[in-house]
Amino acid sequence: MSTVITEQAMHLCVWLAVLAAIFVPLERQGPIQRHTGPRPQLLLDLALYFAGGFVPALILAAPLAALTTLASRYLPPGYLAAVSGLSFWTRITSAFLIAEVGFYWGHRWSHEWPWLWHYHGLHHQPERLDWLVNSRTHPIDMIFTRLCGLVPIHLLGLASAKWDRGGAIAAAVVALSTWWGFFLHANVRWRFGWLEQLVATPAFHHWHHVADTPLNRNFASTLPAIDRLFGTLHLPARDWPERYGIGASPPREAATDEL
Repeated sequence: MSTVITEQAMHLCVWLAVLAAIFVPLERQGPIQRHTGPRPQLLLDLALYFAGGFVPALILAAPLAALTTLASRYLPPGYLAAVSGLSFWTRITSAFLIAEVGFYWGHRWSHEWPWLWHYHGLHHQPERLDWLVNSRTHPIDMIFTRLCGLVPIHLLGLASAKWDRGGAIAAAVVALSTWWGFFLHANVRWRFGWLEQLVATPAFHHWHHVADTPLNRNFASTLPAIDRLFGTLHLPARDWPERYGIGASPPREAATDEL
């Protein structure tokens, strides 16, 4: 067990170094906001980075394994055979799309339900964004959102908790949304034209952190089309938020504003 923990810690350290090597220079080249002085609460965000790498995986291992067992026992054999016969790319694409809808609703509920906002509000406290803010997530918040995306694809037999193709699909879905999040929070003034309608970008996600209006927009992890479908897309062509954070409204009020 100690060997596994040590290996995971080393893995997280390597990824942290890689992310810093990528984003620190990029944020200095063309930032949205120019900052001076030390970065606020750096140690807290680093601690949450490592907690996020350990805690959710440990907590979710047993329930996801149980869902894998339920799916294998109770789904019709013909359906399971059809899923098994899908090509890897068809299966992972289907799992990704379903999980993204689940992640969207998990994120949205974290704003609309006060008891979930109690944990999710931690992520919205920073008044300046950079790539590491992606890690500023309470483990309970992360566990809930992941469950919303992973439960459907496990129950549908598209993913599993085993070391097989289904397990690789589940890991890939989580990894993509997690690592893409570092880019979404980056302090870079980049616009991508029509691509922004297809893939989430910093311009898309920064409006989710705006302090001047309710934080009930742009919930998707990677696909803005999901926000468009559910009426929560906000993506001005040129403007950027002027202020970030929770703003003047208490978290409970921000979490219960009407859409």
